[in-house]
Amino acid sequence: MTGYGVGTHGNDKVKYTVEIKSLNSKFLELSIRLPKAVSDKELTLRGECSKLIERGKVNIMISSEYVDQTAKASSINTELLKKYYNQLKSVASELGESNVSIFSLALTMPEVITNNEEDVDEEEGKVLLDAFYEAVKSFNTFREDEGAVLKADLEMRVQLILDLLAEVEEVEGDRIPLIRERLNQFMDEAIGKDNIDKNRFEQEIIYYIDKLDVTEEKVRLKSHCNYFIKALNAVDSNGKKLGFISQEMGREINTLGSKANNASIQQVVVRMKEELEKIKEQLLNVL
Repeated sequence: MTGYGVGTHGNDKVKYTVEIKSLNSKFLELSIRLPKAVSDKELTLRGECSKLIERGKVNIMISSEYVDQTAKASSINTELLKKYYNQLKSVASELGESNVSIFSLALTMPEVITNNEEDVDEEEGKVLLDAFYEAVKSFNTFREDEGAVLKADLEMRVQLILDLLAEVEEVEGDRIPLIRERLNQFMDEAIGKDNIDKNRFEQEIIYYIDKLDVTEEKVRLKSHCNYFIKALNAVDSNGKKLGFISQEMGREINTLGSKANNASIQQVVVRMKEELEKIKEQLLNVL
């Protein structure tokens, strides 16, 4: 499910800002970018994300801003720089090299410049987590608002399928008599009315019509639609369950279309399939 949230928290020393973005995904795909100073908090954040976010392709950006901007500034090891400079100058003189920027080269030597990033203390770690939880709260609120819109859309489309099923039931009443009439007419024209074994003919018609009966498909489809609405209104996370139910709905709709042997019913079935495809697309956004 798509989502967005930002959280900010700070004290008299530092302020952390956490930004969370997500796109649709069947699983939790997590990417976290955070300052080196709090890299040891990554595992904690991943654990919390798995509990609080559940699914989605999630990107988390964490930035810090210190009140004292020099607190985390880089420092230069002056004595080591002098030592490197004098050594490089001596080597350059021996080799007759005069165009080398010895000072710039000395600055790049190991351990001349060090970053004063240290592991954060417990208080600073709490500031980070507070900002994270604030961002998650905003993020989940965004998802809940989007979820309410999706819920209304899914309910509407399932109701459309039920309405279309009612249209099938209206047409389906005349279907069997018409099939029987066509078969009788065909047999009369093919071999003549007097040459038909009535008992055998009735047996064959009953067998044939039984193969075309769609009562079970209608009952199961209606049951699946009602179960879909029930699962949609459940309080627990049920995106995968809804996906399974939609597959069963599709199976009944396909069987209904293949057994219909009626142009009007098949047209209604096509409209059912259109609504079901829209439902499946929207389910990618449901946790």
